[in-house]
Amino acid sequence: MFNIVLVHPQIPQNTGAIGRLCVNTDAKLHIIEPTCFQINDKNVKRAGLDYWELLDITVWESLDAFLACHEQFVDRFFFATTKTKTPYFEAKFKVGDFLFFGGESTGLPMELMQKKWENAITIPMGKNGRSLNQAMAVGIVLYDAISKNFNHFEQK
Repeated sequence: MFNIVLVHPQIPQNTGAIGRLCVNTDAKLHIIEPTCFQINDKNVKRAGLDYWELLDITVWESLDAFLACHEQFVDRFFFATTKTKTPYFEAKFKVGDFLFFGGESTGLPMELMQKKWENAITIPMGKNGRSLNQAMAVGIVLYDAISKNFNHFEQK
């Protein structure tokens, strides 16, 4: 199982779609507050469909609270960002890794990424691209991590 960490997500539909993705990949979802919506927002649940009740989710009151419980795993933190040239497909993902994604308009805090900057990864884009939809980015990186650990992924 992988851990998806959304730091200050802003768009409820993206969070709902990511929750559905997490259920289908047996990933745990961590949401770091503040968010720009309530987790019970109808848009979150609509995008997550009936999967939402099956989701393994923890909502953290702050990034500091999350880090206090997970600091020992910092070597397995991976940060999706446009601020690096290292493509995600060069990462050596392992089951249990924490894949971090920032708010849709803010990205991840630099002080967070500096905890393990060598694990900052990006999704390559063409010259006209600035960023991808958050849910799409999570799907790209998560399924790459699964492909590299497919022998540990339990399928139905």
